[in-house]
Amino acid sequence: MTRIFSLLLACFVVVAACTPSNTSQSLGADGKPLPKVYRVRGDSSKLQFRMLDSVNALRSASGLPAVELNAQLNAAAATHARDMSKQNRPWHFGSDGSSPLDRAARAGYPGPLIGEAISETYETELETLAAWMEEAGSRSVILDKNAINMGFAWHQEKSGKLWWTLEMGG
Repeated sequence: MTRIFSLLLACFVVVAACTPSNTSQSLGADGKPLPKVYRVRGDSSKLQFRMLDSVNALRSASGLPAVELNAQLNAAAATHARDMSKQNRPWHFGSDGSSPLDRAARAGYPGPLIGEAISETYETELETLAAWMEEAGSRSVILDKNAINMGFAWHQEKSGKLWWTLEMGG
């Protein structure tokens, strides 16, 4: 009886291993798995400080001084993240034709704006930062030796799509 039970159990395990899993991911046109929606929840300042800490870690590893969050640059970043969502395209110009320089000045930032990094994604802020560091233009903004201030904000649509904006000022 034990021998039959063991044989049946072994057959069950073999058959179970052959059945397809229901955890398969949908693939996009590029053949890569479609992203999972990252929902921003909780205290937004924690997310801003996580990004600040991550940016400063990258700057420190490159021998650069740390930057500080700046309220005016945060406001300029938030305005642009919402505006990109309304336009449904990631680009550096506002729906009113404004440039990153215009938005920083409107928000009252007194220093020079070094640059802006933007993204349209479903990924976390750290995945977005990693993507920015792989792109030469965004990387040069984040690692600019003259940067002393940073602004960071996002807008999340009901669909889960995130619009990220990072501003660096001197």
